[in-house]
Amino acid sequence: MLLELFLTFFRIGAFTFGGGYAMISVIEDICVSRKKWITHEDLVNVTVIAESTPGPVAINCATFVGYKQKGFIGAVMATLGVVLPSFIIIYVISMFLDRFLEIAWIANAFKGIRVAVGLLILDVGIRMVKKMPKEPLRIVLTVCAVLATLAVSIFSLKISTIVLLLAAGLISLAVFLVQKPREEKGGEQQ
Repeated sequence: MLLELFLTFFRIGAFTFGGGYAMISVIEDICVSRKKWITHEDLVNVTVIAESTPGPVAINCATFVGYKQKGFIGAVMATLGVVLPSFIIIYVISMFLDRFLEIAWIANAFKGIRVAVGLLILDVGIRMVKKMPKEPLRIVLTVCAVLATLAVSIFSLKISTIVLLLAAGLISLAVFLVQKPREEKGGEQQ
């Protein structure tokens, strides 16, 4: 199992370009759909937690999946698996960086990869929204978050993503604190 964790995440790390968000779609396909190591809800939760903690999202996801399967050593193997390909590729590229970027077909390949990465990230977002419970409050919060992010991008506002993350966290906490007493009162009456 440890070798399988390492090789699975090595393959994910080696063949997924664009960083953590692009990898989430692949992690979902392999770890949720095929191998059933975690549930979709686990992946959504770990993605949210990974986004709000230090470190790349894909590494945090790999660490979680590894830990869920084989504890600490599983977390180490999955993390090494997802990190090692990038390290090797960057090391090799750095040895030949000047010559590497001058090759026309490589420069064009990177342009195509940028488009593919954008589509992978969009795919992850659409999948998460589709599987999200269709509660009015969640829908309103999701639409507001998307609109805020678009406004920041379109109008080139100098608002840190950390500020947006903290605002979303505070709003969610406020909603939770307001809903919890209502749910407790509703439970007592039944």
